[in-house]
Amino acid sequence: MSESDMLFSITVPGSTANLGPGFDSVGMALSRYLKLTVFESTSWSFEAETESLAQLPKGTDNLIYQVAKRVADSFGETIPACHVKVWSDIPLARGLGSSAAAIVAGIELANTLLNLQLSDKEKLHFASLEEGHPDNAGASLYGGLVFGLHEKEDTQLIHIPEVELDIVVVIPAYEVLTKDARNVLPEEISYKSAVQASAVSNMLVAALLTKNWELAGQMMKKDLFHQPYRSMLVPELSKVDHVAMLKGAYGVALSGAGPTVLVLTETGKGQQMKEQLSQNFPACEIDCLHVPKAGCTVDKGNIIRTTQSN
Repeated sequence: MSESDMLFSITVPGSTANLGPGFDSVGMALSRYLKLTVFESTSWSFEAETESLAQLPKGTDNLIYQVAKRVADSFGETIPACHVKVWSDIPLARGLGSSAAAIVAGIELANTLLNLQLSDKEKLHFASLEEGHPDNAGASLYGGLVFGLHEKEDTQLIHIPEVELDIVVVIPAYEVLTKDARNVLPEEISYKSAVQASAVSNMLVAALLTKNWELAGQMMKKDLFHQPYRSMLVPELSKVDHVAMLKGAYGVALSGAGPTVLVLTETGKGQQMKEQLSQNFPACEIDCLHVPKAGCTVDKGNIIRTTQSN
């Protein structure tokens, strides 16, 4: 198949979620990407273009197809068969939103193939129904920084397109599956703890909205919702925190369910932080990323459509 046979392509950024106390509600896009290149075909097939995706399903049991089909079914439509090439540099099961990116891509695949003309809010609701929360999917869909609330009948989201930070990620070689990370969380916390945790989360949101990055970093460390429990699964968290804060980072947090550790630092200083952390954590992949303004993008030849806040 040649480029001239391509119907369209879909590009979706990865994401981080929680930022500590913003559990299941705060998300931020990251400059790692999933890209689908879509061609006409007589049957559905998925072709991995990167080694990390080689073991993923190649037929209709692929998550991207399953999501696209559920969207199409909700409108009583049938999606035409396609051959889809899949490229990604978002590591799987590392807390960088690989599944959310696939879900957003599946929704956009159905939307584009069937010309459903879904609004951004409708796409977000479909994605949140799949994920159970809007943070990763919202960031991948909109780009930038998002604050969201998902309920069965509706999904609300606030979108901040521009985030002036460098993001350094420390990615351990092992996986932490979301289900395992959920299993270490308590089923309930006391009323007093819930009030305190909520106050910390509120301060995180206020700090992010006012670009008070130092305060945001302080609140990231005070999280009571998940990091105290998940830290046992990710020994790198406390170690990265120690090194990065000594080197002037704004804050450190577990990215999503982990094991990736997220370091927020001043714009322009990310590369220096990456080099320092690379010396201290040689067994991990270390990368300096940014927060892309654009979320999910569809390229139809010369026509490029980018998701923007409605």
